[in-house]
Amino acid sequence: MKGNEMISFSTLKKEDVESLTQIMTRAFDEDSKIHLGKEKGGPPGYDTGDFLMKWGLHKDSSAYKIYYKEELIGGIILWIKEDGNNSLGCMFIDPKMENEGIGTQVWSLVEHNYPNTKKWRTETPGFSKRNHNFYVNKCGFKIVEIKYPGSNEFYILEKEM
Repeated sequence: MKGNEMISFSTLKKEDVESLTQIMTRAFDEDSKIHLGKEKGGPPGYDTGDFLMKWGLHKDSSAYKIYYKEELIGGIILWIKEDGNNSLGCMFIDPKMENEGIGTQVWSLVEHNYPNTKKWRTETPGFSKRNHNFYVNKCGFKIVEIKYPGSNEFYILEKEM
């Protein structure tokens, strides 16, 4: 995937899982602290490497390490379909780099790299208001469904291209 003068991407490989898991753990734990008041929290295997081994190295995913000025700062897992209905499986940026506009730039580059996309789809936990703000107000997604209202609530978001 092509980047720009500040942001670059490199295909995720097995040897990258350990360093990316450290970043993923910080990112998800930060979100849990802010929104739930818990020290830890994320999808199963987010802090052990199992999540990235399962989804980032999945034969059907397109997964990348994200660099900012040549420093590894995060990762992204995409599911690119022949019919143009693509999905963002996961994107995470090191909390020390948040609120700098980097995530918005990353998403803009993703859209630029996949011009045949008809629709992007993703989901995010109901508690993560920062994610909702990012996807809806920064990236142009719309909330199309709320599943399991309550403690396990998550939002389904889509963006028509």
